[in-house]
Amino acid sequence: MQRRQFLHAAAASLAAAPFAAPRIARAQDQRVLRFVPYADVAVVDPIWTTAYATRTHALAVFDTLYGTAADFSVHPQMVAGHAVEDDGRLWRLTLREGLRFHDGAPVLARDCVASIRRWARRDTFGQLLAAATDELSATDDRTITFRLKRPFPLLPDALGRPSSLVPVIMPERLALTDPFTQVPEVIGSGPFRFLAEERVAGARVVYARHQGYVPRPDGVSSQTAGPRIAHVDRVEFNVIPDPATAVAALQSGAVDWVEQPLIDLLPMLRRSREIAIEVKDTTGMVGNLRFNHLHPPFDKAAVRRVVMRAVSQADCMTAVAGNDASLWRERVGIFAPGTPMASDAGLPPAGARPDLAALRRELDAAGYGGERIVMLAGADVPRINAVCEVTAQVMRQLGMNIDFVATDWGTVNNRITNRRSVDEGGWSCYCVYTSGSDLAVPATYNALRAGGASAGPGWPNIPALEALRARWLEAPTLTAQQAICRDIQLLCGEEAPFVVLGQFTQPVAYRKSLTGMMDGLPVLTNLRKG
Repeated sequence: MQRRQFLHAAAASLAAAPFAAPRIARAQDQRVLRFVPYADVAVVDPIWTTAYATRTHALAVFDTLYGTAADFSVHPQMVAGHAVEDDGRLWRLTLREGLRFHDGAPVLARDCVASIRRWARRDTFGQLLAAATDELSATDDRTITFRLKRPFPLLPDALGRPSSLVPVIMPERLALTDPFTQVPEVIGSGPFRFLAEERVAGARVVYARHQGYVPRPDGVSSQTAGPRIAHVDRVEFNVIPDPATAVAALQSGAVDWVEQPLIDLLPMLRRSREIAIEVKDTTGMVGNLRFNHLHPPFDKAAVRRVVMRAVSQADCMTAVAGNDASLWRERVGIFAPGTPMASDAGLPPAGARPDLAALRRELDAAGYGGERIVMLAGADVPRINAVCEVTAQVMRQLGMNIDFVATDWGTVNNRITNRRSVDEGGWSCYCVYTSGSDLAVPATYNALRAGGASAGPGWPNIPALEALRARWLEAPTLTAQQAICRDIQLLCGEEAPFVVLGQFTQPVAYRKSLTGMMDGLPVLTNLRKG
């Protein structure tokens, strides 16, 4: 039986029978939202990991100083407003009144200052803001002051970033935790409280409505901007690794929303009058093969470049989304297709196929010595597992010694922080998908950080790439920004800090009794159950 036939049969049989999977109750309570995330929330500190499951958790539990709408416009959120003086070098941000953390303590400016400093140590945009900042202080309980070395007009965009890493505000006592160490507890001021005592690793994460939350009184609700109103009392994340089981739970009404239903099963879901299938994030998902630059063999740009040229984006996307090319695209460059910085600079011609025989010879010349390559594969996330299998097979065809480690995505996110060699529990490469909204500009593009120890997992050290990122931030016009981004793409073609694997659009699936779902990233506010 073919894979798709098996999945259809499994889902159909589960849907036809009374659903009785462990840990899931029927969704009869209109005040409880039951959600199936694409993976477990293995890490609850949103500054410690870029995992999107953690991002969804963060957008429920925490709030940010500014909010970003689905159209990328930025609006005050926790702040009532700001004043800019001294030709853009002095910013005063004033907090709204009545903001409180989940432990009852008021949100003060010093909490925000400590939170911003912790975030800025890890995040790409935060590092750029920190480099432009001469002094960051709490002038009084409600005033946050930035004294800048030079104008930084994107300051609200940085502090309102809605995706990984989210610049969340937490109490000062927690924000003083080293950013490379996870916080010991989760206390935010957002619309939902994290119920740590009900968390079951690998199975369930639970939240309760924050009774003391004060939404913005103005604006339009859109993603993290405007009034963030919780209409349900409780949210349960039910982690269901098997895609057929997740779909059956949705069909039976045991859950309300599946974040990333397997694309193979969408035709069956579309036949149900009770289920909606929609693309909420039109920027899509872009795949990357990430390298560990610290250890052989991917410490050599020539080796990375051979792998980059050997991987077919079409093969990767077909493995993820099937033969329906309307769901995916190849010839994807560094920046997300459809965004202003995207270009075709340095990309291969359409339809070009890798010459693996020639590339095997190039790999020998590049100095690959048969080193063991530990590839981490998030086996519980179908789209990630699919591209891991494709890229691993390509590397085997090149003659590389692949140690394929299939594990859960939470374990992958923990292990990629290990900087040691593969013989000491380290890693060589892994695949990941990133929302196109994070890949629109260099300021939010974590994978373009190339400052060695200050970069994210993989720790590339490419000074020329860092210089181009800095130039982009100071570019005076869109045309100048686009020219720099073409140079970034050409440089990445030479240095191969990572490999782009193509883009696909991932629909969500939810019961039509759930209303109010907004465009953009998955957020838990504005939702009602009928």
